[in-house]
Amino acid sequence: MAGHSQFKNIMYRKGAQDAKRAKQFTKLIREIVVSAKEGLPDPAANPRLRAAIAAARAANMPKDNVDRAIKKATGEGDDTQYVEMRYEGYGPSGVAIIVEALTDNRNRTAAEVRSTFSKHGGSLGETNSVAFMFNRQGEIAYPADTGTPEEVFEAALEAGAENVESDENGHLVSCSADDYAAVRDALEERLGAPQSAGLVWRPMSTVAVEEEPAGTLLKLLDALDDNDDVQRVAANFEISDEVMARLTA
Repeated sequence: MAGHSQFKNIMYRKGAQDAKRAKQFTKLIREIVVSAKEGLPDPAANPRLRAAIAAARAANMPKDNVDRAIKKATGEGDDTQYVEMRYEGYGPSGVAIIVEALTDNRNRTAAEVRSTFSKHGGSLGETNSVAFMFNRQGEIAYPADTGTPEEVFEAALEAGAENVESDENGHLVSCSADDYAAVRDALEERLGAPQSAGLVWRPMSTVAVEEEPAGTLLKLLDALDDNDDVQRVAANFEISDEVMARLTA
C-alpha cells in the first residue's frame, strides 16, 4: 500500500465564481435526485445519497436545496427521469477523455458532447475506446483535521484500501472499484462521514501537452464542464506548471 500514487487524475475547472457555483449546484442536485431514486430517500440507508449530500454540504449548498432535491426524487416535485451516460473520446495531442453525464435527454446530450469535442480539436469515440487507459477505482476524501496521515493510513489499511494521499488539503483514500462500498462503509464507521466519496477514472499514464494544444485542450474541458448534463470529466493529460501559469494568467 503506497503512500502516494504515481499519477493524478487531472481535472480542470474555471469560470466566474457565481456561475461556477450555480452550475455546481445543478450537478449536485441531479446526483442527489438520482441517488435518492436509485435507493431509499433516507441517507442513513443509502450510501450513495449520503455521499451526494456530503458533497453538497462541502460545496455550501443550503439545506433547503438538498431537501427539495430529495422530495423531487420521491415524487413531490417534477417527474424528470435522469439516466447515467458515459462518453469517451480524444482531445488535442491525443489526450484521452471520459465524460460522465446525468441527462433527461440522451440525444440532446450526445449531440452537445459530440459538438463540443469537434469544436475544440477533439473527436468523440465509441464506448470503451479510451476506458482501457484508465483504472476505475473508488476514492473517499476526508478533511485534513480528520486525523494525522498515520491515523488515516492505518484506518484505510484496515478497511482494505489500496492507497492514501495526505497533504495540507486533506486525505484521499483510493481502493478498487469492487471493494469501494466495503471500504467506504468501514472508513465511515471509523472516521465518520467523508467529505466526498465515489467511483472515478484514474489514468494509468499521462500525456505531456505543449502550450499551444494545451490552450485548446483546456477550452475543450471547460466547455464540457459548462454543460449542465456533465457531472465529471476525467483526462490523462499533464501540463507543466510554467505553461499552466501562462495559460491561466
